[in-house]
Amino acid sequence: MVHINPLNVLFALGLTVVHATQFWHNTGTKAGWDTFTHEHKGTVDEVTDQVYKGPTALRMTQIHDPGYNGRYHSEAVKYNVYRKGDTGFYGFAFRLQDGWQFNPAQGYNIAQFIADFSDLKCGEDYMPSTMVWIDGDQLGTRVKYGNVCPTNQQKIKEFKKLKTVTAGVWHRVEIQASWKSDNTGFFKLWYDGEKVVEAYNLPTTVGDGRYFQFRVGLYANAWHDHGYEGTQGTRQVWYDQIAAGSAFKDADPSGWVASTSGMRFQPSSEDL
Repeated sequence: MVHINPLNVLFALGLTVVHATQFWHNTGTKAGWDTFTHEHKGTVDEVTDQVYKGPTALRMTQIHDPGYNGRYHSEAVKYNVYRKGDTGFYGFAFRLQDGWQFNPAQGYNIAQFIADFSDLKCGEDYMPSTMVWIDGDQLGTRVKYGNVCPTNQQKIKEFKKLKTVTAGVWHRVEIQASWKSDNTGFFKLWYDGEKVVEAYNLPTTVGDGRYFQFRVGLYANAWHDHGYEGTQGTRQVWYDQIAAGSAFKDADPSGWVASTSGMRFQPSSEDL
């Protein structure tokens, strides 16, 4: 059998090869992040007890306190990941603790893009655009668009009940987004390699052009917004292989392989 190198075919046709570019990645360490949020009794720890690949992962913990009225973020934060007009891929692996209690009335955010709009003085401080969450045992996500101010001009399109999430095992999420404030954007999300959202010709971000952060971590938003329910007051989620880039494999945790210089990506014809 004769093996044909697809690169040679492209060169023979006079076409340009565009290589994927990984903008940023983290291999489950506390190094390399811009900051962390760990409100009240929450923590962000670098651990070795559960990992997706490599020697370490990040473990996010939040603990419910009936005497506390604030929010419950435990997140790793990377600044300046996207702004309006960008297109990119974003991915991470996550694992819910063994015995995670899935309560239909409780939602937990596991990743979000967010920016500080406090300078606009319209009632918003930090405002998230796209979020990824678990509602009961169902994966969900959304896009937000419209004007930041006034807040009643913010619009949301949700994608709910995408897949059932299981506890005690590692899962992968990859997002591709064309961040537009008009109807020319698109948004895709993969869960464990299956594309569960593919939406075109829609706005995917707000009109303001400032940079958004990318955060992965446990945000027990239901405890603040709807009230605590259930009997599992301590929640933990592990994260590993978090990245952003210009191609799917740049952000795909399963595409990373070990090398003597650390972590690299397995090349394939999909990169052409």
